[in-house]
Amino acid sequence: MLRVFLALNLLILNLLACKGGYQTCIQKVKDSNSIQRQTLQIPVSKNQKLIYSNIKPQAKIIKHDPFLNLYLVEAKKSFKYPFRTNYKLSLGHAAVNNKMVIEGRIKKEQIGLNKLANFTEVVSSPSLLLSSCCALDGLVTPKGIIEKEYIDFFLKSKKMEYGDIGIRADDKNGKAFIKRINPFDSSSMLKKGDIVLEINSKRVKNAAQLMREILFSPVGKIHNLKIKRASKVLTVKAVTKKRYGGGNIGDTFLEAKGLFFNNDLTILKISKDYKGYGLKVGDKLLQVNGKKVSSIADIRENIDDFKFHASLLFARNGFQFFVNIN
Repeated sequence: MLRVFLALNLLILNLLACKGGYQTCIQKVKDSNSIQRQTLQIPVSKNQKLIYSNIKPQAKIIKHDPFLNLYLVEAKKSFKYPFRTNYKLSLGHAAVNNKMVIEGRIKKEQIGLNKLANFTEVVSSPSLLLSSCCALDGLVTPKGIIEKEYIDFFLKSKKMEYGDIGIRADDKNGKAFIKRINPFDSSSMLKKGDIVLEINSKRVKNAAQLMREILFSPVGKIHNLKIKRASKVLTVKAVTKKRYGGGNIGDTFLEAKGLFFNNDLTILKISKDYKGYGLKVGDKLLQVNGKKVSSIADIRENIDDFKFHASLLFARNGFQFFVNIN
């Protein structure tokens, strides 16, 4: 009898979600057990959950996004009224957890994998970013908000990978510009500082839109970009390759060479298909192109400062040695 009552109560909550507003969403978050300690475990179908977690979940994993720490898993218990991604017109959003609602809006959109979105109000994490109809607009994490476009891409992708044309973009003076470029891609026609005006005949509104267009494109897709370089407007082509770094994975462009670093700059992993100059897991990076480095940000800042090859100084058991990578 109690189960029937709870099921009926939840049915009413879903039917009246928009009328009940965000207070109804608190109840749905509670009933679905979507927030468990520092993880989000959100029912997205009757037998599947979308999980945000820094730790591999104890469940059957259907797919995984290591860049944003997202998992799609089989749910042991079904939830009759799962959360849907919101694509209806919404006047605002709210960060919702088991206890409170904080209304506001996205202040700065998510720019690719490295700069998550932020909110106009101070919000606690983990929380769900919801519309007043309890539809999913984003995930509030300690590093920022993962927006619905990335959630939707993850849920719909058969093969979980992102596209890359060797650029990282940001906004400046209302324009999307290229902030970093892959220094190992000698075939690229793009340069640091280029302003991107159009991609595939679409006007580029900001860096967030530009990076989505690139990240969500399949490997091998050819992009046509209209750029402004100094006083000239040029049209160039770029071919999508597989993305190796970003988000929770270091993004130094060395990832495409098979080298992955911990935050203390020791080698975490060397890809099996990388014939890596005798490097080993645990080797510690000390310098990049003659500049001392102590963080992933330092690698990013100095990695493109070379003419023929990047010079990396490593240490292993008190012995220092150079490795040149081109």
